[in-house]
Amino acid sequence: MLPPWLVILVLMELVILGINPSRSDFLWFQSLRRPAWLKIHTWFPLVWLLLYACFYFSSLLAWHASRSWHWMAAFAALLMLMQSYTWLLCRSRRLDTGTIACLIGWAYALVLAFGLFPVSRSAALWLLPYLLWTPFEALITWRMRRLNGR
Repeated sequence: MLPPWLVILVLMELVILGINPSRSDFLWFQSLRRPAWLKIHTWFPLVWLLLYACFYFSSLLAWHASRSWHWMAAFAALLMLMQSYTWLLCRSRRLDTGTIACLIGWAYALVLAFGLFPVSRSAALWLLPYLLWTPFEALITWRMRRLNGR
């Protein structure tokens, strides 16, 4: 049997690779105007790498604390919401759709963190970076909507 850490990593990779915008859709997104105050957007891939690492540690801690497939399904749903933000935004070519997807992911992560807190406080706390980042990303997307008229 595969160790839990490997199963979680493989499933994360499958979801991340499976829910990705096409190259042309992503190039569309890259071509959009961004707010003048946003100078850090080149760092976003690193930010997301760190967010996925936090997600990984949270799900692994939740597994070790509970051994529950229900929690793993909840984490899989969160991962799909996290990943669908960019896919929906790029596929629909509508920044308001991306903003809504971003906020739905945030709300779901908040519910997951509160539900997880009694099971594993550390697992719940590892979701905090995503909960802090997502409103910022939603704000950026909303501002981009106003700049690009989409």
